[in-house]
Amino acid sequence: MTTLHRVASDKVRKTRPISWLKAARKDFERFPQGAKDECLDALSIAAEGGKAPVVKPLLGMDGGVFEIALPFRGNAFRVIYAVQIGIEIWVLHAFQKKSTQGVKTPKHEIDLVNDRLKRLKEMLK
Repeated sequence: MTTLHRVASDKVRKTRPISWLKAARKDFERFPQGAKDECLDALSIAAEGGKAPVVKPLLGMDGGVFEIALPFRGNAFRVIYAVQIGIEIWVLHAFQKKSTQGVKTPKHEIDLVNDRLKRLKEMLK
């Protein structure tokens, strides 16, 4: 006789799909492998409903847009993603921060994210 074992439903992870804008993926692929791995770990945590320690809300944006702010080997890498567009998490932008403005995300990067977010929302209507 076979015994069936059931997994309690609260133990099943509900993972959201992660989608990438083509330009963001292309820029991300230029990151060093270690930085890519850490950013992908943070995105996986977001897909499971959590927030990694290197993630913060992106200032100057409506809610639901987050920034992975990763210091890596003396450089700063950023991945911007949105969580409130459909069921997917959308990666909007990835870049190596070279600004001298301290931790603040440069205005031209925020403008690019705003433009991509607007176009994405129009595309998904």
